[in-house]
Amino acid sequence: MQRNLIRSTFLAALMSIAAIADASGNHAGGHDHSDAAIGEPGDATRITRTVHVDMTDTMRFMPAQITVQRGDTIRFELINSGQVRHEMTLGTPADLVAHAEQMRKHPEMEHADANAVTVDPGQRGEIVWHFTRTGPVEFACLQPGHFEAGMRGAVQVRGNKS
Repeated sequence: MQRNLIRSTFLAALMSIAAIADASGNHAGGHDHSDAAIGEPGDATRITRTVHVDMTDTMRFMPAQITVQRGDTIRFELINSGQVRHEMTLGTPADLVAHAEQMRKHPEMEHADANAVTVDPGQRGEIVWHFTRTGPVEFACLQPGHFEAGMRGAVQVRGNKS
């Protein structure tokens, strides 16, 4: 257990160094978690709405479709009601596919990114995210096999309220 924690911390540090070293701002895997296409980490003092999301062992998010307004800062309160570890990662389709591949290669990887949270069985977690552009933002559980089993969803970001 201790060895896995140390290994995960080391891998996360390496990925952070690679991200800083890459002039384009991309992680070593060619994807960028701070990609402006999905928004940016939110300020917890500016939350406009809280969305409760349940993660289940049927490999589904409930709800799987969420609608927000551009400019909203959303607190996603995640509940793992299952018996296995789940996570929620926000990203573009290409980012999620690339990250799922990395998770298959390194299943013990822990996330330290603002757009992702890993939640153990019976526990809770949260993501605070600011949606800056209209259009879809996808999310998925990237634990090995979960993405492939269909544990995905989408946030539809609509234009500002009039």
